[in-house]
Order: sequence, then structure tokens, then C-alpha cells
Amino acid sequence: MTDLLRPWLPDDAPVLLAAAREPLVDHQFTTAITSLEDAVAWIDLLATSRVDDTAYAFAVLSDGVPVGNITVSSVDRRHLTGWVSYWVRSSARGRGLATRACREVSDWAFGELGLFRLELAHRTDNLASCRVALGAGYAVEGVERARLLYDGERFDAERHARLATDRV
Repeated sequence: MTDLLRPWLPDDAPVLLAAAREPLVDHQFTTAITSLEDAVAWIDLLATSRVDDTAYAFAVLSDGVPVGNITVSSVDRRHLTGWVSYWVRSSARGRGLATRACREVSDWAFGELGLFRLELAHRTDNLASCRVALGAGYAVEGVERARLLYDGERFDAERHARLATDRV
């Protein structure tokens, strides 16, 4: 795609496993990644989702090494919508990589996939994620009470959206 984004590769499994062990990143996976086999299975699932036209995940690169992930999932062809999610390893935070990745994948989804509306949400106490969303042109649409469940605790989430017609 670019020097910033590319699809995940099976050789990325060790990097993915290390990322999945980090606090804040570990909650980003729908299944636990506790072994190299789990990481390879997750990467395989991404490839299947791409073929099925339901989700498109990209490794976020720094000097050619994956340091994060950005995904357009829940692709709905009827309504031309998708759900964006992202994470960046702690060692790569604060450099604008997530914001750049979110802008690039959004532009790609509007152009290549032909989507019209992209949505995302973050915990209301995750100010860094909010800065990413705003920096990528996503408007705040409201707060969803008790939307997320992590380790038995509920968190409110702030929803953002960007339309293909929005000026960024």
C-alpha cells in the first residue's frame, strides 16, 4: 500500500505476539494471542476476511517493521459502511503513526472499497485515541454508555465518524 501500511504477513507473527503481550494492546484482539501459533492463526484469519470482503487489516510500519495495526472491519456493502480500529505498540506511540495510518486507511477505504461512512469508538478516558480520531478527520457523534467490557469492567465509549464527503 505505502511505506506506512501493508497487509500482515506470516513472518510478522513474533512481532504480533510481542505486541499482544503489551497492556492496552492486549484488549484489541477478539481472541487471545498467547503463542506464535495464535499469532499465525490471527494473520491467517485476516487474509480470509480480506477474501470475504468483511475486513481489511494492515500492519502499521516504522522503518519497515510492524509497530501497530489498523483495520477496516464490519464492511457493509448494503450501506457502504465500515468500522475502523487501531493500536500502536508503546515504543511507537507519540510519533503520529496512528493518525497517519488512520488517514491513509480511511482514504483507501473511501477510494478502493467505495465505502461512504467509517465509524470508530474509543474509551472516553483514552485521550490519545481521541486525538488520533480527530486528527484523521473523524467527527465526534456522541457517547455510548457502558459500551465496552474489559476485565469485567464497563467503559463508556465516544463514537466518531467520517464520511467520504467530509473535508479533512
